[in-house]
Amino acid sequence: MVYKNTRVAYYCYGKGVKTLVLLHGFLENSSMWKSVVDEFSNEFKVICIDLLGHGKSECLGYVHTMEEIAESVKAVLTKEQVSKAIFVGHSMGGYVTLALAEKYPEVIEKLCLLNSTAQPDSEERKTIRDRAILMVKTNYKALVSMSISNLFSSETSSEFTSEIAECKKEALKTPIQGYIACAEGMKKRKKREHVLESKTFESLLITGKKDPVLIYENSIEEANRTQTPIIELSNGHMSHIENKKELIKALKVFMNKD
Repeated sequence: MVYKNTRVAYYCYGKGVKTLVLLHGFLENSSMWKSVVDEFSNEFKVICIDLLGHGKSECLGYVHTMEEIAESVKAVLTKEQVSKAIFVGHSMGGYVTLALAEKYPEVIEKLCLLNSTAQPDSEERKTIRDRAILMVKTNYKALVSMSISNLFSSETSSEFTSEIAECKKEALKTPIQGYIACAEGMKKRKKREHVLESKTFESLLITGKKDPVLIYENSIEEANRTQTPIIELSNGHMSHIENKKELIKALKVFMNKD
């Protein structure tokens, strides 16, 4: 579809009465959700969206705020005549889901933050992003390779060598402008704990105990503050790979609960 003269790619699977929307993370695309789609497309209509500047979706300007990406997601829902859906957002996809839920709570049936958070970037994280933005202009391939490797726990990096290689291959499909625009957008995102606290829909946090990006203890504290259920998996930031079976099981329980 076209959103603000910009192509947004998305994929639909299944023909269920209920809709499941899957939003990928930074340097990912809809291909990351293959195992989830295979598991749930028999029961749900599953929509996977390539977020702005990722996959086959084009860039829209030089900064992709989470709010702007959320609006492009809403445009897809409107086109598909989806009035309400269950959302699972991985990492940056979680930030986008929160922005969408803040402005359009009526479209959220349930919301799952997968290896994600309602917190803004810390000053340290903003500095890291600034350094990466500078590096991306001179050595993009090395930066992407390092960024993907750093998402896995040290214990699983040797176990999932082929999966890591595939993640790097898909990440390199992200154009430099897409990298910079989303990095800038993530730096600008605001705290959205109030979205989890609103209780107008059911929410869930899924976190990795060895997540090298999000501090495990901070995720537990966020869950406690917002009174949001949390499921703790054993490995890193890439739960759909490192803890695939446990993730599928957790999502089945979450999505089928009354």
